[in-house]
Amino acid sequence: MKKNVIIISASPRRHGNSDLLCDRFMDGAKEAGNNAEKIFLRDKTINYCLACDSCKKNGGTCVHDDDMAGILDKIIAADVLVLATPVYFYTMDAQMKTVIDRTYAKYPGLGTKDVYFIVTAADTNKNALERTIEEFRGFTSCLLRFYRERDYLRDRGLENRGHPREHCDGRGVCNGKGSVTG
Repeated sequence: MKKNVIIISASPRRHGNSDLLCDRFMDGAKEAGNNAEKIFLRDKTINYCLACDSCKKNGGTCVHDDDMAGILDKIIAADVLVLATPVYFYTMDAQMKTVIDRTYAKYPGLGTKDVYFIVTAADTNKNALERTIEEFRGFTSCLLRFYRERDYLRDRGLENRGHPREHCDGRGVCNGKGSVTG
């Protein structure tokens, strides 16, 4: 069965390590016969949540007129959600956190999804990435009615852009040499 795959790339660097892994995942998803789209957050205008609760009073429409409404529609329509971020100061980057906060407008109606996480960092300590994985799990367990964590990819020791050691093929297979997969 063909699935609708949405990949959220929070890398602030086009062709950065986490963004390259998003491309690999997307290629594999398409090769497996799925529809796949990558949303590169750097190209989008997404304002911070104001915590005003206006969205709860008007059917989930946020007071901000920005790109997040379209992104939310795609997340809701997706069968598979891929969340990808570089790790900055042992957590997800601000672009990803802003998107997560803005999903509140449609809470709890994000639906049932298979979820994959892609996390990259310069730090060589595998435990340095665990906090980010746990933050993603907190989001998915809170906001998605039913989600199935399918896999996650942690690639560490990436000082330079364009050198991810992992291969993530979009069919649920994330593996490689010298890196940790879960």
